[in-house]
Amino acid sequence: MRTYEIPRNYKGESRILYIFSTKALIYTIIGMGIGLIFYFILNAIGMQFIGILFDVICGSIGFAIGTFKIPDNKKFEFTRKTGGENIDDVVKRWIKFKKKKNKVYIWKEEDMNHE
Repeated sequence: MRTYEIPRNYKGESRILYIFSTKALIYTIIGMGIGLIFYFILNAIGMQFIGILFDVICGSIGFAIGTFKIPDNKKFEFTRKTGGENIDDVVKRWIKFKKKKNKVYIWKEEDMNHE
């Protein structure tokens, strides 16, 4: 008698507290770190509750960037081009685009075969 291994679905097993994937946890911590700066500034002027609120909002934005995908919607040009992609991937591409001073380099097939 032979034994066969049945493939398991490992998706979601790297999740922490069920909702946090590793990537989402990292983005949430980064967002809360940015919110912590606002917390310390607002706490110094006596607005501790608003500082905590800023920290929670920044952490939520970080979680959303690390977790959600851009919806696939045909009405808007932006969602038509990037629909279904992770938000963090789109943000990374936008930052790279801005670092190159809004230049896109395209190689034509005829230029490559010009030998």
